[in-house]
Amino acid sequence: MIRFCWALLGALTFVLLTGPASAEPAHGIAMHGAPKYPAGFAHLDYADLDAPRGGTLRLAATGTFDSLNPYTVKGSSAAGTNYMYQTLLARVWDEPFTLYGLLAESVEMPPDRAWVAFTLRPEARWSDGTPVTVDDVEFSLETIRTQGKPNSRATYKRIDHLERFGERGVRFVFTDNENQELPLLVGGFLPILSKAYWETRDFQSASLEVPITSGPYRIESLDPGRSIVYARVADWWGDGLGITAGHYNFDRIRFDYYRDQGVAVEAFKAGDYDLRYEFSATRWASAYDFPARDDGRVTATEFRHGIPSGLSGMAFNLRRAKFQDLRVRRALALAFDFEWINKTLLHGAYTRTASLFDNSAMAPEGPPSAAELKLLEPWRGQIPEEVFGAPYVPPATDGSGNARANLREAAKLLREGGYEVRDGALVDPQGAPFTFEIVLRRQSNEKIALAFARNLEKLGVEAKVRLVDSTQYQALIEEYDFDMAFRRWGVTLSPGNEQQNYWSSTAAQSPGSRNETGVQSAAVDALIAAVLAAEDRDELVAAVRALDRVLMWSQVAVPLYHRAGFNVAYWNRLDLPATISTYGPVLETWWAKEE
Repeated sequence: MIRFCWALLGALTFVLLTGPASAEPAHGIAMHGAPKYPAGFAHLDYADLDAPRGGTLRLAATGTFDSLNPYTVKGSSAAGTNYMYQTLLARVWDEPFTLYGLLAESVEMPPDRAWVAFTLRPEARWSDGTPVTVDDVEFSLETIRTQGKPNSRATYKRIDHLERFGERGVRFVFTDNENQELPLLVGGFLPILSKAYWETRDFQSASLEVPITSGPYRIESLDPGRSIVYARVADWWGDGLGITAGHYNFDRIRFDYYRDQGVAVEAFKAGDYDLRYEFSATRWASAYDFPARDDGRVTATEFRHGIPSGLSGMAFNLRRAKFQDLRVRRALALAFDFEWINKTLLHGAYTRTASLFDNSAMAPEGPPSAAELKLLEPWRGQIPEEVFGAPYVPPATDGSGNARANLREAAKLLREGGYEVRDGALVDPQGAPFTFEIVLRRQSNEKIALAFARNLEKLGVEAKVRLVDSTQYQALIEEYDFDMAFRRWGVTLSPGNEQQNYWSSTAAQSPGSRNETGVQSAAVDALIAAVLAAEDRDELVAAVRALDRVLMWSQVAVPLYHRAGFNVAYWNRLDLPATISTYGPVLETWWAKEE
């Protein structure tokens, strides 16, 4: 009997220290299904093992910087800080959402995802030569979830506690297991910080002191607000891993700061930096006809990708009383003449966005499926009735610039909302003029906003367009001190926790969150929960489509447009692998050609 009790105690101790027998150490984890690459893989398909090393990659940034800490809301962090910090696992770009060991040599996760455990690599080192330890992991969690950005705080507060096992093992135990994405968010997005460095410093202050880090690059020099240079770490501990093979080929990466995109384009054409992503169709069509492109020294091309479009739009701040009536929001959206704007101002280069997940199989199709209806029916009467029919389609015009039919429909909706036109101005039931401000930071968006404002004027609405600098714009957004603003909500092939940051009621009440629209809806909260709880791909797609229908029909923004590719121009001193990932070109796999 005594022998049995000791045996039982030993078994219980083993379970507490190692977790359930169903969880086995693995080299990687996937959100749904199994990882594509087997244990011990040599390199990723989109990385080239023969890529030479050397040279300098010169890139551009706009605005300024006053901090080297990208994980707090204070200050403007420098471009490229992601090269210094590492996570326990690393994401790959040819799978929807799969992570492989980086700082951690293995990961364990039970079927119910109630916890996730990692075993650190013994060779993982900080830039001062000391090992990365479980103490650093524990310190990082507490720091980020108490002093980090609001979205990070919201995510990591779902961790109940940590448990240590062995010399290098740490287990994150969650408060619940409804969020199926949490193990991957811990592994792939929690930055691991040096406890020895940060525990004696104010984490939330903006500082230009070079920190102790664990990444493949370290700051070599900086000119505050003007430039920053990163040098590749010699004998970096991560070299030779399958996840990093063929990556980080440049000896140095330099970012120079420019006042605005117009100046940056001219600097690129002059050869002052090496590569540029161009997001303006107008500039792509008109600004890249120059000698170096003509004679082949510069390549300008479009890389197609399989990324969902996300939503770029002019966001309504629903905290403003004037925008709380859905009829008003739909009326204003009818004044946006995309077809004319695309033809006249954007060189016909774009497709109108109708879903956050355009350009993917996750975009809604036809009426809701049975699985979608199961999620939507409990909210009938609390969400737009159109949700139960065809997917949202933005109002269209013939592109002539004459949007009379749409404007008539808009005027009708405004009358139904209690508005009327007096002396050419639209006024509310109390007689107050309907005016609002559209705030933007990119000059390229100004002509879009002004075209929208001209049509609104025909409805009696005065929309003022204000262009502000990056710092002021960010402050207005973080404090929700705006009426309407140009915003973008990016998504991936595996949507999850970011949807909570974008649209949840909790985020709406947290200054600095990504729920800039201020949408607060029990239905949206429930659909986000369904996205996070999805246990397979079919469940995920149904939940995502249901959420998309509600958001788009709720008109939280005037949707803009998208392309299914990236416009990239680069000088021929650079080269890249033949295989492009699902998410497009991965800059970390490029290299400098030998002179």
